[in-house]
Amino acid sequence: MAKRKRTVNLTQEYNKTKDIVPTKKVKSAPTSSSNSPPKAPTTIQIVAGSYDRVLHGVTATISSNDEVQFADTFLFNAHTSAIRCLALSPVSAPVPKQTQKIILASGSTDERINLYHLSAHAPSKITVPAIPSLTSKAVVENPQNRELGSLIHHSSTVTALYFPNRSKLLSSAEDSTIAVTRTRDWTLLSTIKAPIPKPVGRPSGDTAPLGGAPSGVNDFAVHPSMKLMISVGKGEKSMRLWNLVTGKKAGVLTFERGILAEVGEGRHSSGEGRKVAWGSTDAGEEFCVGFERGALVFGMDSKPKCKVVPEPRTKIHELCYIQVDEEEDVQVLAISTEDGRILFYSTRPADLVTAEAAEGKDAPLPSAKLIVQLGGKAAGLNGRIKDFTVLNVGEGASKEFIIVAGGSDGALRLWRFAPKDLAANSGKVKQIGKLLGTYETTNRITCLKAFVMLPKMEGAEDEDIEDFEGLEDDEEASSSDSE
Repeated sequence: MAKRKRTVNLTQEYNKTKDIVPTKKVKSAPTSSSNSPPKAPTTIQIVAGSYDRVLHGVTATISSNDEVQFADTFLFNAHTSAIRCLALSPVSAPVPKQTQKIILASGSTDERINLYHLSAHAPSKITVPAIPSLTSKAVVENPQNRELGSLIHHSSTVTALYFPNRSKLLSSAEDSTIAVTRTRDWTLLSTIKAPIPKPVGRPSGDTAPLGGAPSGVNDFAVHPSMKLMISVGKGEKSMRLWNLVTGKKAGVLTFERGILAEVGEGRHSSGEGRKVAWGSTDAGEEFCVGFERGALVFGMDSKPKCKVVPEPRTKIHELCYIQVDEEEDVQVLAISTEDGRILFYSTRPADLVTAEAAEGKDAPLPSAKLIVQLGGKAAGLNGRIKDFTVLNVGEGASKEFIIVAGGSDGALRLWRFAPKDLAANSGKVKQIGKLLGTYETTNRITCLKAFVMLPKMEGAEDEDIEDFEGLEDDEEASSSDSE
């Protein structure tokens, strides 16, 4: 029997130790004796990539009175061209007298995947430069944040990155491949090759060279069981299902013309999927495929359940499922738009909105119910939200969500709202979220990741980079490889 793998949830580890967390100030403070969980400050590590090749790390410390203190962690040109995607690994297993670690991966149009070593613990102190004429931003120096190296498995733009666990990294690119890399020694284990679509009906004004028709993987999503994966690619009006046990194609789902028309993909649109995500409701598991101006939700039988079309019509940039209630397994679909909103939809069968069919035509697909929205003109925001991350803070009655959003205007915004705000209502769509703070990066943000940091460890020893061999020991890595 293979050894059972250890899984560590970053938020749960934080919650276990939050009663002994020292109150975070500009300087270190003595240990707080208060037993009320909301009084402990929350430190969030934010990592943003940009069109300007800059990788920017920022920590946001949220105090008990909702005051946010931002501090720069790192800021440098990570690639030679625009950064397209980021990924964070799960936190490493706790080891006595050693700090826990997280691996950061960044992909770019320069065909490289850069790897970095980040500390999962909150900084001990925050300093402000003594010369305010140069910069007045606070700075956090952490020697645990180091560069590990680069991967050059792909021959084109890297489009998506994902850590399914601590031992594997999946990456996709416009060379129509999905690579599986082992983090212990960064060896390429296998490569999944997606077919290159044949150019059909190319417009007369297409300036692509001979053999340069649009191709490549736009996005992929791994099923929670780690046995299935779905992917969408350029130039394809279809979605592909992959068997991760064998590494082979399991099926192809072609999008019909009528279904594409319902989500705004007309005759002259590409009809290709841009984003994919797995989710579930009380009716079972499902997956969502995002297009340019809409999204389709499919059941496990590959039949469309409902559509998601923002009103007024606008482009979609990012989508994900949020776990609202773990006991009842209630999830809602969150979508960021071009006009600065994050929309929350319920895809439960009981909440779907049906429309009357026109004479002589088939009934249209039901629409997912819009529950609430965050941002937009009502909050004074009009710029696009390129990416966002939803973080869980607290447990039980004190549980709340913090959304970190980044846009092309270069601003990082932190919002807070309670799970009860996502409850379905029959009235007018309400505005939720309290804006906690805004940080100007002065760069056009393309992708963003964030995580809740663990408390600072007292007496922890710095681990040498030469001793680092990934996020699992040999026994665990071998057991995961055999699986």
